[in-house]
Amino acid sequence: MNLLTALLVALGGYLIGSISFTRIIGKRVAPEEDLSQTEVSFGDEGKSFTMHAVSATSLTFRKGPKVGCLASLLDMLKAILPTLALKLYYPGQDYHLIAAAAVMAGHNFPIYYRFKGGRGMSSLYGGLLIIDWVSIPITFVGGTILGALLRDMFMIYTSGILFLIPWLWYRFESIPHLLFGVVVNIFFWVAILPELKDNIEARRAGTAEEVNVKKFWELARSMWLKRRADQVGIDSEESVLQ
Repeated sequence: MNLLTALLVALGGYLIGSISFTRIIGKRVAPEEDLSQTEVSFGDEGKSFTMHAVSATSLTFRKGPKVGCLASLLDMLKAILPTLALKLYYPGQDYHLIAAAAVMAGHNFPIYYRFKGGRGMSSLYGGLLIIDWVSIPITFVGGTILGALLRDMFMIYTSGILFLIPWLWYRFESIPHLLFGVVVNIFFWVAILPELKDNIEARRAGTAEEVNVKKFWELARSMWLKRRADQVGIDSEESVLQ
């Protein structure tokens, strides 16, 4: 690997990642709103938490899933294109890993917006679609299970990225892939630190949203049975009741 090429790839990826499609779209759909903090309500008791990210997720809470999905797809695309181009142009090299990580760094800490960005999941998934698409469902399932065991809804949504480190090592047995997993975890957890602190404080105060483990697994089992019933042509509602 050429050091100068690697540095140029990292710089280019970072500048591309710094483009905030949430802000670009937000100027059109919510021109008068401050996107830097988003208050999110949940549960039946009027609980809420504050999102400090400027991201597709915060835009979804503000303006609905269609707008948020558009921003998320564009965030994925800005990672997909350079990662794919470098993987094809430099086969057998690891420049595409550098590009994917650099795009996420730019997304989370954009130079154009005083380093205040998102949390990087859409851009990370975009890169992973090229690097190893299987890791996406693996990390999702792993995070869901870990969050359920911890009885913490916040961890269900965030902890999946931790499983990327052992998975990529198992998958490739490659130091560059392992380092990629470690680096993107650092980018993610540093960026999400404000929400993580809020969640820890909420748990201490007893106001965090906890998962009812029994109901969670009952719901998961019901969904699995429904899917299996649909596959074999059995009435879904009847199979779930059984």
